[in-house]
Amino acid sequence: MTATGIAVGANKGHVVTKRDLAPRASRRKGYLSKKVKFVRELVREVAGLAPYEKRIIELLKVGKDKRALKVAKRKLGTHLRGKKKREEMAGVLRKQQKAAHK
Repeated sequence: MTATGIAVGANKGHVVTKRDLAPRASRRKGYLSKKVKFVRELVREVAGLAPYEKRIIELLKVGKDKRALKVAKRKLGTHLRGKKKREEMAGVLRKQQKAAHK
């Protein structure tokens, strides 16, 4: 919808040229940087898994995905965070199983 310069109608209004603006810093929110990713991997390697994370992995091993989600949700507070944690723990489990096969 561009303005026509006419005072009435669907595209009414003064004609202006659109300015190219740089994206705001707030648009980066949630983006995972290389440094943060590295630090998180290092902490996970050194500290290992929390007890509730180990429980989630055990539940995933026996195929109780729904129960694993309930445990994660209870510990983390929201459904979305619980789903994300369950997926993360499923990835950890896959890595463990892959390492065991080698």
